Amino acid sequence: MSTGQSAAAGSTAGALRHVLGHLVTPLLMCIGMGLAYLGAFHAPEPHDLRVDVVGAGPRAQALAQTLQDKGDGALSVRTVADRATAVNHLKTQKSYGAYLPGKHPELLVASASSDTSATVVEKVFTKVAAAQGDPLKVTDTAPTADGDPTGQGIFFLLVAVSIGSYASVAVIGGAGAALALRIRAALVVGASLAVSAIGAAFAGPLFGLVDHGLGGVWAMAWLYSAGILLVGVGLHTFLKRWTTLGVMVLFVMLNFTSSGGIFRPELQPGFFGSLHAFWNGAGFVEGVRSHVYFGGYALGGHVLVLTLWFVAGLAVMGVAGMAEAKRRSFAAHTQSTVVGSRHRAGAETRSVTVSRSGAESLPEAGRRSEAEAGEELEEELEETVGV
Repeated sequence: MSTGQSAAAGSTAGALRHVLGHLVTPLLMCIGMGLAYLGAFHAPEPHDLRVDVVGAGPRAQALAQTLQDKGDGALSVRTVADRATAVNHLKTQKSYGAYLPGKHPELLVASASSDTSATVVEKVFTKVAAAQGDPLKVTDTAPTADGDPTGQGIFFLLVAVSIGSYASVAVIGGAGAALALRIRAALVVGASLAVSAIGAAFAGPLFGLVDHGLGGVWAMAWLYSAGILLVGVGLHTFLKRWTTLGVMVLFVMLNFTSSGGIFRPELQPGFFGSLHAFWNGAGFVEGVRSHVYFGGYALGGHVLVLTLWFVAGLAVMGVAGMAEAKRRSFAAHTQSTVVGSRHRAGAETRSVTVSRSGAESLPEAGRRSEAEAGEELEEELEETVGV
């Protein structure tokens, strides 16, 4: 085999190893997305879904107990004294349905809280009314905006803002890796402002997902986006090309599935339901619902979740800054040690020769370094945006 053929074979083998190595990331994404989405969404079943039966007499008590027993843990049934109390429970998300038995039975729901939960409750009490031979009247005490008839528009807004945020991580963390941390932090602020403004445009004038409170929606979108960007850009210092997989796990696989935008925790496996209490996507979705549809009830807790993720992002950026400063200090110390040892050796002529040789190779080495960095950034962007 000639020298040229050997070089070509070696080049092909090296390129193949390079491709196979990078295939690990999308395969891990495939596994992670399948486990997360199918685990969270493939078989929703209610558990401890709170519903009320309105009435204080023996009939209401008997109906509540029967539903509780037959539900086998699916429902958490309580009796309330009157309609006003039932409506208050719905508007404070303490329950997801209220049944008023009688000659003309009525079911109260709050579709803005969760359309899927309202649908599950409606199915249950439609059967109850049918067993008594009566048609069921359904009243929605908290309907969604006209532009969001399914009540899931907020979830898809979450998806759009999330993608804009974690895709920006690849650009700022990768292409901006040579920039000072304070400049990357400024880019984070700018990118999050742009992403949140786009999200507000989607929510308001473009699709009418909300019919009021757009300023608050924008503010929560900015806080949510900035938290993702800060965490992601900070992690890029340590994870490099694995950052894409890291932010996908944090802000897609675990985030979308626990947000409550499609199914609330009462319809999901316990793992995803537990994440709903403190994950940032749930903070955004529930915060927007509270702000737009429920008069700001419990809004402070949801904003606190978003704020804590923002603070966590600042902390990750701070740790990244210390790690980068340590690396620079180590590199400078190493270079100083090498130069000092050359001088102590007294090999001045050889050092000059080596220095010239190194100087001549610097442009070529620089070009190689820039090309490799460009290739890594392009691969990272493809992995981020393509999934």
